[in-house]
Amino acid sequence: MRALFFIFLGLYHLTIMSQTSEYFKDISEYPTEINNGNIISRMINGLGYRYYWATEKLKKNDLIYRPTKDAYSTKETMVHIFTLSKTVYNTTLSKINERPDKDIPGDYESIRNGTLQFLEKASKNFSNLNSEELDQMKIKFNRGGTIKSFPIWNLLNGPIADAIYHTGQIVSFRRTTGNPIDSSVNVFMGSYRQK
Repeated sequence: MRALFFIFLGLYHLTIMSQTSEYFKDISEYPTEINNGNIISRMINGLGYRYYWATEKLKKNDLIYRPTKDAYSTKETMVHIFTLSKTVYNTTLSKINERPDKDIPGDYESIRNGTLQFLEKASKNFSNLNSEELDQMKIKFNRGGTIKSFPIWNLLNGPIADAIYHTGQIVSFRRTTGNPIDSSVNVFMGSYRQK
């Protein structure tokens, strides 16, 4: 019975990771109220929007591209962003992040969709949180049995900023491989102009 439960859980996990989130396709609508939680949520939306379009319709030659033999490939960069987005989401749940993270999907679609889903859930969880609620949130890591905790500030200059940085690398990489992002993407407006 226990084995059946874990098989079901694994299939459920694969099903969730294979569903494409359209949440970040267009973020031109924004909150009507400026508050602490909404500001973080909007930062995550900006990241999600850029990531959505940076990773949309990547081809095999895009995924294996690396600028030098010692650099991460595009796919390896996506895996890194996956773990960063998972950290952002886990922070909203007060969940400990295991390092190294062993629960990482292997295929492009699951990595991409999992990242978008983590960011979508995190954005929604941060919406409308006040300063007291944010002050209670901690980023927690478990490295070899040692648990360390950090304030929410580290989430901004750490995983969120890092994920934005690496998303820009993917944009650059795919331009190099001859598959630039869709020209209808307007990162300033957060919108997509239909052709």
